[in-house]
Amino acid sequence: MFGTQTLGRRGFSLIELVIVVVIIGIIAAIAIPRMSRGAAGAADSALTGDLSVLRNAIDLYHTEHGGLDSSYPTTADIVNQLTGYTTDAGAVGAKDDTHIYGPYLRVVPKLPVGAAKGSSGIAAAAGAGVGWIYTVATGDIRANTTAGEKDARGVAYNTY
Repeated sequence: MFGTQTLGRRGFSLIELVIVVVIIGIIAAIAIPRMSRGAAGAADSALTGDLSVLRNAIDLYHTEHGGLDSSYPTTADIVNQLTGYTTDAGAVGAKDDTHIYGPYLRVVPKLPVGAAKGSSGIAAAAGAGVGWIYTVATGDIRANTTAGEKDARGVAYNTY
């Protein structure tokens, strides 16, 4: 009776399991680097977008306040001047008959990359809590990063 009975085959052989594991490994080797580049690319795009918003706000402030070299926001009060109401001379206050300009931003965005990531302060030079470096003479604003901090293409963030 045992000789005439055939046993049904159940489960997978060892070779089939090894082939499946190898295929999964190949797929992972392709997918994981692509996902990593996507996260880095998102931070690069966020930096580009944040700089565009900041530069547009500074340009609009400059235009509304006379368009002269002396009409850029001051380094000491740039955050208040961009997020509040201002007079012709740039004094910050509550909206009234003299404080008619602004606000140009709701909040200053936080730096999305580099060692100072998460900082939103604006100053003329790097320091604690400074995310953005501002040059009052030209209205230029850049990321507070070192020349060694670069994107995936090898471009330094502080040159964006």
